[in-house]
Amino acid sequence: MSHELGAFVRRSAALVVQPRMGFATAGAMRAGLAAVRGAGLPAVGTITLDSYTRVGDHAAARRALDGGRPLNGFPIVAHGPAVTDAVLDGLAGPDFPVQVRHGSAVPGDIVRAMERSGLVNTEGGPVSYCLPYGRTPLAESVANWRRAADLLAARDEVCHVETFGGCLLGQLCPPALLVAVSVLEAVFFRQRGLRSLSLSYAQQTNAAQDLEALAALRSLATRLLPGVRWHIVLYTYMGVFPRSESGALRLIADSARLAVRGGAARIIVKTSAEAHRIPTVEENLRSLRLVHDTAAATGPGTGPVPDTGLAAEATALVEAVLSLDPDVGEALILAFRLGLLDVPYCLHADNAGRTRSVLDSRGRLRWASVGRLPLPRLASGARRVGAADLLRMLSAVERRYDHHHQPAPLTGAPTLVEGTQ
Repeated sequence: MSHELGAFVRRSAALVVQPRMGFATAGAMRAGLAAVRGAGLPAVGTITLDSYTRVGDHAAARRALDGGRPLNGFPIVAHGPAVTDAVLDGLAGPDFPVQVRHGSAVPGDIVRAMERSGLVNTEGGPVSYCLPYGRTPLAESVANWRRAADLLAARDEVCHVETFGGCLLGQLCPPALLVAVSVLEAVFFRQRGLRSLSLSYAQQTNAAQDLEALAALRSLATRLLPGVRWHIVLYTYMGVFPRSESGALRLIADSARLAVRGGAARIIVKTSAEAHRIPTVEENLRSLRLVHDTAAATGPGTGPVPDTGLAAEATALVEAVLSLDPDVGEALILAFRLGLLDVPYCLHADNAGRTRSVLDSRGRLRWASVGRLPLPRLASGARRVGAADLLRMLSAVERRYDHHHQPAPLTGAPTLVEGTQ
């Protein structure tokens, strides 16, 4: 049977849980995977790569290994196939697929290393692994991801790719843009011949808005991915995490409820240690069990999801980009050049930087300035967001879960208030 995680997710009757886990040494990485496999949960294993490997500096990763210096993940290229094979032996399989997670705008060496060790599951995207994470020009990232996708599509085994577009910057990005980029990256991968995909979305600041976003993501994927087997994967909140253990655990549990009610099939889980340090294996297992148990006790969403126009915004963004060029990669490059895609607060040179977002009185992410996005102009015009406003927005979820109070609105415009979920 295939080790492809899409098939595993389709077979699972429960929400599939997955940690964000990566260790530099073979022994630690194998022990982490073995612990997740042995937890008795419907789980996918994760090999998260280190920062040197993400930027293609494999010599530096090798020097760190040789010198006993710490790395923040598993250097799959520097280790070579014999080490990776030893890590996977007897663990990876149809009942425990393993995914390589990395964050690279230059994924070619990573994809080739995966092939040498029989790994078929990864994630990323030409936009989402370029703009927030480095200085690689967008055109280079698109070209790199074309080649990587072609390598994956040409393999004899079915390969699974998860778009990272629904997690742009992890926070303060209005959900319509997250949905649009996730869908566009999936269409990019489909055009390169990949037929097993997952579309990501990261929990944001308001549960009702997130449910609307997940419904929009599902609708667009259904329309634009014919011939593809796909599922939705939700990420526990990617922004500033609660510092208290109780607050962090409440946020993690809420992400499990959101996944079930929003129809996600898999969830990428954080831990109560997120605000402080890299979590231990046991902390990862504790979070996986919490999410599994919470999901099992949560009923599916009932009734229609309220429509505030989010789906229309996402559709407008997707259709505007796809109209630019038959090649989706070229369309993405043009869209950023023209400002038809523009990520708030992203400093990458290929991002126009004309858009801004705010939290409204209900804790929903809204546009403060739409720049040149193909969306209706704001009736009141663009609103200025100052540094104090930005810091307050960044910590809104942390404060809500740590302190259980509703702070008074900021004076002046925009009004930034934490909402209830």
